[in-house]
Amino acid sequence: MKIEKTKITSYLNSSISVISREESFFQSPFHSHPELELVYIKESYGKRIVGNSVAPFESGDMVFLGSDIPHVWLNDEIYYQGINKLKAKAIVVYFNKDLFGPAFYELKEAQKINTLFNQGARGLSINGKTNKLIAKKLEKLVKKKNFEIIIGLFEILSILSESTDLTFVNNEAYSPIKNDQAKNDRLSDVFEYVGKNYKEDISLVEIAKIANLTPTSFCRMFKLKAKKPFVEYLNEIRVSNACKLLLETDMGMSEIAYECGYKTASNFNRLFKKLTGTTPKEYKKNAGN
Repeated sequence: MKIEKTKITSYLNSSISVISREESFFQSPFHSHPELELVYIKESYGKRIVGNSVAPFESGDMVFLGSDIPHVWLNDEIYYQGINKLKAKAIVVYFNKDLFGPAFYELKEAQKINTLFNQGARGLSINGKTNKLIAKKLEKLVKKKNFEIIIGLFEILSILSESTDLTFVNNEAYSPIKNDQAKNDRLSDVFEYVGKNYKEDISLVEIAKIANLTPTSFCRMFKLKAKKPFVEYLNEIRVSNACKLLLETDMGMSEIAYECGYKTASNFNRLFKKLTGTTPKEYKKNAGN
């Protein structure tokens, strides 16, 4: 699936755009743009692709996206059959990060907002009470004009920056670790090594040496810090890269399996389905609908 790169704010001639969409089905292609985006699905269902993640969506689905994440919301097939009573409705907010200026992000009071924007690079699903609260704010924001829109956006961003109801849409594979703390963490060398060598056989003894630990100590430390076993993380990296190849190339399944470190297609298919809930062929088919 080809990614279309766009610039929303220049097209709409505004640094902030609040759009209420109502269509027979969502018609945007698989695309990316430098603007940050908040999407609230009011009505309809299907699958959404955000980065390397494919997941079902339904009414109430709400996602915050950072800059340049490829994404699309695909309605189920029934929406393309011209049934009049079915509608795809959403409220979408686009805004340019440069709107606030560099001095804003240097403010102590803006640190949590800055963190939110950085986390948005992996996509954030908004759940629970925060979801319901933001939904009400968005319904009001659609009706606001001029400077009231900026005030409303600030209020929403403030709520999101304080919320514990946010979960990442993409795993660690989608966004490389760039913060200063990671540079001093012995796991940063592990992440970097895996990112460059996931195509190869990586033994536990080999990766433990990268962290200057025994295999037993490495397994304990990795699970404590990464919240998952190393083998699971390695498979996530491989499957995530497989998703990218499935979306952006016409490579065959066996070739993709080999490129992502799997010696057999059957092993690749089994682990792919375990992590994504679908087979590689189904993933590619759903993405291309």
